[in-house]
Amino acid sequence: MKHIDIPPFWLVLFIAAAWVLGQAVATPRFLPVFFTGLGVLLVLGGFLLMLWSVLTMVRAKTTPVPRRDPSAIVTSGPFSFSRNPIYLGDAMILLGLILWWQAWIALILVPIFMLLIQGRFILDEEKRLASQFGDDFLRYCGNTRRWI
Repeated sequence: MKHIDIPPFWLVLFIAAAWVLGQAVATPRFLPVFFTGLGVLLVLGGFLLMLWSVLTMVRAKTTPVPRRDPSAIVTSGPFSFSRNPIYLGDAMILLGLILWWQAWIALILVPIFMLLIQGRFILDEEKRLASQFGDDFLRYCGNTRRWI
């Protein structure tokens, strides 16, 4: 489990669950062009946010890999409005696909996914940053929300 306990694994698992739920439970389809378009925008926006976040971390010479010790606190770019823009991008992708598929029953998976990611990854990352960077990290937390 250690080798597959990474955020992309959980995202793929939740995407698969959303698709299965959408197929298993008949839900009304309304405004298909609007929700398809909104879903596509969220998926693309999620990927772009993740890419921007990783590039910002690489420029700051720190790792984007969970459970590795960071070498810097990144507060610029997407990290200026979210302490976890990569995970926010994951949630945007999940929500976007659910809207695209109009799998309304699967909307409940988005907050569950966010809680799981927070419990499995974010809290540990925050502890590492707090122990490594102390007051600088705490000031950042006071100015920037965990998700958005």
